[in-house]
Amino acid sequence: MFLQTLLLRQFRNYKEQQVDFTAPKTILLGNNAQGKSNLLEAVELLATLRSHRMARDRDLILEGEDIALICANLRRQTGVSDLALTLRRNGRRTVTLNSENLRRQTDFLGVLNAVQFSSLDLDLVRGGPEGRRNWLDTLLVQLEPVYAHILQQYNQVLRQRNAFLRRRLQTADSSQPEELAVWDVQLATTGTRVIRRRDRAIERLSPIAKAWHSSISGSTEILQVKYSPNIPLEQNHPEQVQQTFLAKIQQRSVAELHQGTTLVGPHRDEVELTINHTPARQFGSQGQQRTLVLALKLAELQLIEEVVGEPPLLLLDDVLAELDSSRQNQLLDAIQDRFQTLITTTHLSSFDSQWLNSSQILSVKAGEILIDS
Repeated sequence: MFLQTLLLRQFRNYKEQQVDFTAPKTILLGNNAQGKSNLLEAVELLATLRSHRMARDRDLILEGEDIALICANLRRQTGVSDLALTLRRNGRRTVTLNSENLRRQTDFLGVLNAVQFSSLDLDLVRGGPEGRRNWLDTLLVQLEPVYAHILQQYNQVLRQRNAFLRRRLQTADSSQPEELAVWDVQLATTGTRVIRRRDRAIERLSPIAKAWHSSISGSTEILQVKYSPNIPLEQNHPEQVQQTFLAKIQQRSVAELHQGTTLVGPHRDEVELTINHTPARQFGSQGQQRTLVLALKLAELQLIEEVVGEPPLLLLDDVLAELDSSRQNQLLDAIQDRFQTLITTTHLSSFDSQWLNSSQILSVKAGEILIDS
């Protein structure tokens, strides 16, 4: 797939800017806080309807404006698509595909596929389990767009069940066990769908990441990526997972009532990352952790390509500065012209002449983009 044009209107610090992409690799050059990352964020929103910065829609709109617009023209093997995402300060976002307003936003997913790799991704190893769950969920949305709806259903049930538990705790009311039982079944039903898909995704990703990691580390280290759900997952059959889910809810019911919150479910899952059977988060050196994240990102690219049938876009946000020269070369060699790549940088010294000659170079300054001479 190839992103041909991108139009930003009143998005972040862009008043109105159109970019025409003319090469497999585009280098966005400029000082910090000029808008380089904002452009990549716009592409990420078109791909996943999410921002890794976790910003609210109103934070994405140019100050003083009520609406922001992101439009793109995308060429795929199946043809050309026009995408548009409208963000509102005081209202719901809307999505348009080929000039048709889509009632369900999930129907917008899967048209553009992209993998984002930024310096923030180093927290995948160092940070808490929530970051790893978000990473896995974002990947799953691209592998299986219906997953966005499945996750939304689970989170809605989780919020409503938590509200019920809080009310019981605040009022010291132990009545209405029937209502709690209804929430239990709904939580187990929707949660099982999340768990099974996460498990399948890690099962497919893990050997790819292991192979990339072995290549980058010179076969000196063994990476293991393991899904560790909050619900024991002896078998991936939906009915068995659901029964195990309900049994664990019963085990934790007293604690849940005392704490007024749901203690069982995929919102408490973990993705375990180990190097040579040692937890990478606790013992991995900074270099090891960076190699691990690089392997995960390259595995994401490969897995999405295998599933959707063509290579996704790669968005590299200020990541070369975080990698030593060896890992930079591994990354740049892996990319070549296989993936359309948008890469931000403050200087061009990380790139060899071959890369620069085959790249489109755009200068970014205060929300304006110029073709570099």
